[in-house]
Amino acid sequence: KSTENMRIEKCWYCSSNIYPGHGVTFVRNDAKIFRFCRSKCHRHFKMKHNPRKSKWTKAYRKTRGKEMIMDTTFEFEKKRNCPIRYDRELYIKTIKAMKLVEKIKESRKERFYKTRLMKQQQTQRTLVDKETERNATLLKGPEIPLAQTTTMSDISRQKALKKSEKKMNKIVEKRKSFIDKFSGNTDVSMMDMEDDQEEIVL
Repeated sequence: KSTENMRIEKCWYCSSNIYPGHGVTFVRNDAKIFRFCRSKCHRHFKMKHNPRKSKWTKAYRKTRGKEMIMDTTFEFEKKRNCPIRYDRELYIKTIKAMKLVEKIKESRKERFYKTRLMKQQQTQRTLVDKETERNATLLKGPEIPLAQTTTMSDISRQKALKKSEKKMNKIVEKRKSFIDKFSGNTDVSMMDMEDDQEEIVL
């Protein structure tokens, strides 16, 4: 079944939708009807809690300015207890108008939420800017004069040159030692060969 043919009630406590076959109804002694979407809302009602003080209700959000309160689209949702004679054309027009009103209401809600979030972002940015201005000394490094910077750069260059010279000297020494070892081994091998030849001649 489509939801167009159903009567969707609103919860008395959290003002959420109550579909047919769901929720709890409570009738007081003075014949006033209270409808609740679930047992949670019914429990809060029995404990006489104020819905404006619980954060998960629509009443709380409206009082804190998180949702729209004043808008012309809300007037169409009001119940009118005046009897109207049945007219098919009028009913068709009202159903079409209800669909248009819902679309307009959703677009206005989105616009309202966007403006609210933009204000929050602006406040957050201002707070961040204030903190940066207050603690600007922590963000900046220690101030060094130009003369010291030039001397520091020269010293760093000299250190780098010394390190490179030491590395080159080590490499040269290693190569020399390797060459000396290789040349010494060749001399010894040649002497051994000459001794062997003398023994053979004898």
